[in-house]
Amino acid sequence: MEMIQKFVHHSLNSLEGNCYERKAARAIVMRGSEILLLYTKRYNDYSFPGGGLESDEDLYTGLCRELTEETGATDVKILRELGYIEEFRPYYKPEYDLIHMLSYYYVCSISQELKATQLEDYEISNGMSAVWIDINQAILHNRQVIMNQESSMGFSIERETFVLELIAAEQLF
Repeated sequence: MEMIQKFVHHSLNSLEGNCYERKAARAIVMRGSEILLLYTKRYNDYSFPGGGLESDEDLYTGLCRELTEETGATDVKILRELGYIEEFRPYYKPEYDLIHMLSYYYVCSISQELKATQLEDYEISNGMSAVWIDINQAILHNRQVIMNQESSMGFSIERETFVLELIAAEQLF
């Protein structure tokens, strides 16, 4: 899969040190100009469904599991790869200096109807919910949060907004 972007968080002075490696698979699901995203109240942002792989999972298995848990999607089919993003950013666990995150993006199709979600406790407490939203509206919202440097802003918003803008520019819908 082709790398589409590399991000290094502005607070990192070096990529040296004890680094935690994490792989994640993320789904791009379109319905016309609407995209299936996760709105997270805590961060006031839109992000792609998906997440970190468990130790025994490949990218496809992890993507299907995360998409089903977070959105209630069924009959998940990967249509094509979009690419991956490499990120280096601070990590909250004291035994690590930074995290090296690899996010793999896939264009997917799902069945029409979303079933019940199976969110984890922290996702529920963060106010996460699956929404269909016009892609340009999601971009505008995330750009506003970035511009205002909202105190609640999470680390992933720049990555997710970059991918949303790439999808809109390539008109993948």
